[in-house]
Amino acid sequence: MTHKRDYTADLRLPLLSLLAIVIGVLGTGAAWLLLKLIALCTNLFYFQRLSTEAVSPSTNTLGWLAALVPVVGALIVGLMARYGSDKIRGHGIPEAIEAILFGKSRMSAKVALLKPLSSGIVIGSGGPFGAEGPIIMTGGSLASLLAQCFPVTAAERKSLLVAGACAGMTAIFGTPVAAVLLAIELLLFELKPRSLLPVVLACATAGFLRPLAIDAGPLFPLPVGSPGLIAFLSCLAAGLASGVLAAVLTLALYRVEDGFHRLPLHWMWWPAIGGVVVGLGGMVEPRALGVGYDVIADLLHNHIIASAALSLLAVKAVIWLVALGSGTSGGVLAPLLMLGAGLGMLLSHWLPGGTPALWALVCMAGVLGSVLGAPLTAIVFAFGLTGASDALLPLMVTCAVAYGVNVLLMKRSIMTEKIARRGLHVHREYGVDPLERHHVEDLMSVTPTTLDAALPALRCSVIASGDSHRYYPVTDNGRLLGMLPRQALELAAAEQTCRALLPQSGLAPDYLLPQMSARAAAGRMAGLGVARLPVVDSIKGMRVIGMLALSDLVRAVATHAAEESVRERLLGR
Repeated sequence: MTHKRDYTADLRLPLLSLLAIVIGVLGTGAAWLLLKLIALCTNLFYFQRLSTEAVSPSTNTLGWLAALVPVVGALIVGLMARYGSDKIRGHGIPEAIEAILFGKSRMSAKVALLKPLSSGIVIGSGGPFGAEGPIIMTGGSLASLLAQCFPVTAAERKSLLVAGACAGMTAIFGTPVAAVLLAIELLLFELKPRSLLPVVLACATAGFLRPLAIDAGPLFPLPVGSPGLIAFLSCLAAGLASGVLAAVLTLALYRVEDGFHRLPLHWMWWPAIGGVVVGLGGMVEPRALGVGYDVIADLLHNHIIASAALSLLAVKAVIWLVALGSGTSGGVLAPLLMLGAGLGMLLSHWLPGGTPALWALVCMAGVLGSVLGAPLTAIVFAFGLTGASDALLPLMVTCAVAYGVNVLLMKRSIMTEKIARRGLHVHREYGVDPLERHHVEDLMSVTPTTLDAALPALRCSVIASGDSHRYYPVTDNGRLLGMLPRQALELAAAEQTCRALLPQSGLAPDYLLPQMSARAAAGRMAGLGVARLPVVDSIKGMRVIGMLALSDLVRAVATHAAEESVRERLLGR
């Protein structure tokens, strides 16, 4: 029996793995620099001092002048986007997806430099964003640049780009497993050893280095207690509420974007308008400015009274939506964490079966997973941030329900809507390609019409008259010599042999092997621009044993279509 592999043998995997480890180091370094840059900009804008010590903008003493700080930062970033690179606009993840799917994973040195710089300025001047979106774009850009120094394919470069993006996320949040799941659910669009292993190695490298460069332990350590049986029903309610909030936020963001697009101003000035709203919001609720990790921790631990939390979250939502919709540079994860945690804290007064901390945590994950369209990432991310193992079951239920609400209510997620508006649709579902489930020997015709190399053209024309194929394999004692076009037979002199009619290029004939997957065969046929190819027993023997045509490949797809569409009642007839 012919040996068939579970996975594609890729001898380049060791090289990709070594590069991934280097990328993990680069991603960690980039995350450290980004955090320091945010702290430096915060100190410069709000406290007029040179320092990289982390500080909250809410403690400034500028008075009414603090309302102007976000405007100044936004103006700077608008100029950087206009005269540097407009790729720095937005929250980073859609741009990374677009580069992966439609740009052959090529990113420029400009983006690698300007994205963290612009994000540091925006967040440091009070922008209500997190550092995760910028580090995903920055880490991906650095990895792409490194990959461009080596002779790699676009698919291999994609694996390395995603490895860099997720290594940066690991370094920021200390959640390597969640970063790997983010790659699988949102960035890779495949699950192969070639793509999975580099991402895992890069994230593991960043995870080991993070305590040396940034911090150790969970970002928000949180005891939640063991949930009771009634918590299951409460989780269903929390999931519904989280899914609805996620849908509202997604729709509101793109309504805001539409509003900016209708303005009679160049997009360079839009961030400044967003900065005005951020500045005014900061005057009302100073803690709504900046990343807000301290606010997230207070919401999770129920350290904010409900009325104050409601005011803070309303301001945060408004300034985040307006600032992001204006096209400035910033992330979405930290604001979503805050808004989700706030929802859970407010609902905790009505949800039985668990502590307030539990409901803040599960709603935080539910909103995040629903907005991103990545429930597994959200579950593991919430666990990684808090270390709350008792919350895993409630997290699973809440995130699943919220994700289901998103799938039913929304055509696209916040990650793909921007790409779709550029005319590039992204299909988010995974499935085994039906052509991967079949091999050439399963689909090929085992009685192909072949032409003996010694036969004259007239005789071969008679043999080929029984069908309408355009090409025929020519053999010598069963060994493949090449493919002969029907037109060459029709135009040839009667006594010319098939061997003489073959192109004298000296190139090896094109063929398929029986153990090849149908997908690989389809790729080879597409590359050659032919509708059928001969199948040979082995590279050494080259004995023709069959023929594979496009019509044979269609049969494999038809079987899959039937499995998806034909409803059967097998029992109880």
